[in-house]
Amino acid sequence: MTEDPMPDGARTERIVRMGESPRNLREALRKSGWIVIWLVFLSSPVHDLVSGHHTPAATVAGWAGLAAFVTVYLMLVFRHMGKAFTGSLAVTLMVIALGVLAVVLCLTLGASWLGLFVYVSVACGTTLPMRVSYWTIPLTAVVMLLVGLHGGEEEARNLVLLVVLIGFAMTGVRQLVRTTIELRKARATVAQLAANEERLRLARDLHDLLGHSLSLITLKSELAGRMLPGHPDKAAQQVADIEQVSRQALVDVRAAVTGYRRLRLTEELAGAQVALTAAEVTADLPAEPGLDGVPEETESALAWALREAVTNVVRHSGARRCTVELVRRQTLDGAVLELVVEDDGSGGGSGAPGNGLTGLAERLEKAGGSMEAGRVRHGFRLVARAPLEGGRTSVGAAGDPVGSGA
Repeated sequence: MTEDPMPDGARTERIVRMGESPRNLREALRKSGWIVIWLVFLSSPVHDLVSGHHTPAATVAGWAGLAAFVTVYLMLVFRHMGKAFTGSLAVTLMVIALGVLAVVLCLTLGASWLGLFVYVSVACGTTLPMRVSYWTIPLTAVVMLLVGLHGGEEEARNLVLLVVLIGFAMTGVRQLVRTTIELRKARATVAQLAANEERLRLARDLHDLLGHSLSLITLKSELAGRMLPGHPDKAAQQVADIEQVSRQALVDVRAAVTGYRRLRLTEELAGAQVALTAAEVTADLPAEPGLDGVPEETESALAWALREAVTNVVRHSGARRCTVELVRRQTLDGAVLELVVEDDGSGGGSGAPGNGLTGLAERLEKAGGSMEAGRVRHGFRLVARAPLEGGRTSVGAAGDPVGSGA
């Protein structure tokens, strides 16, 4: 509800969506960073190669083996993490190659290379079927212990727990990613089904509203046409009936359209939660709004106020937190339902109300309510009130956010 310190959509571009392919180069680099950072366990092999403990030929072979190992590992993790196993022979062969490289490098270059088995365990946990991962991860730890008997038994014992735990942890991460993907698909399906159901409801309502009326109009028009030459007075009566039916149909259509356009506060609260979460704004919204006995006009006016307020928070405020409160208050002018939306945005601009807030104030005034909006110490606050009973509420004085009439 204040000027936006960053362009629209900047927040969305910063979000790396779990379980989805990168949408741009920035996301690809960010996801790569989360994977490459775990190459820290390669510090021991690298230190071993640069320390000069091996012959030049062994050092060159060690660098080549390490490069091949890292290449295969990154290909496995980047391409297959979080995806369902497709039974690809190439993936299985790559995991086997990773294990063979780890064994050969450890046996030829020493115990400093035992950390490679950590990556073998990760590859087993992220790429193989679950039932296979459950026995290949412990098998990796056993192989590491056997290789450690060749001069690195203590190092192998120190790493065995890490190899087992990180392997099974990656199976959990993979399940989480797959569940997130399935949940996102399920949400899209639910939204599509809801849209289809709404279209069907609209079609049914239009048929019920207009089907009978239009059929009656058609019938009476044909009847009036036949009566017109010989019985003009009866034809005039049919025309009058057509006019009456048409007017009633128009009233019904307007009432239906008004019902479709009326906002529901419960739905707007749910939409606000989704919008704020998508914009990385921590949302504190009432779980149970308690709208029993609230007039439709009051609910609709406050729903518009909530929509306008949340839109401004998401687009213009740069806020990190937004709080929404919905309370009933008793004022000198009667009971009111009060909506308070407050954010911790940085502010900016001239402070003059925009077209959205001006139109919102006019809408609330028409419903017999009032609105206050302005800067507070740590952000911006909007207070909207609408009556819970017949009659109009007075506009509270500035600085009287609870509408007590003081």
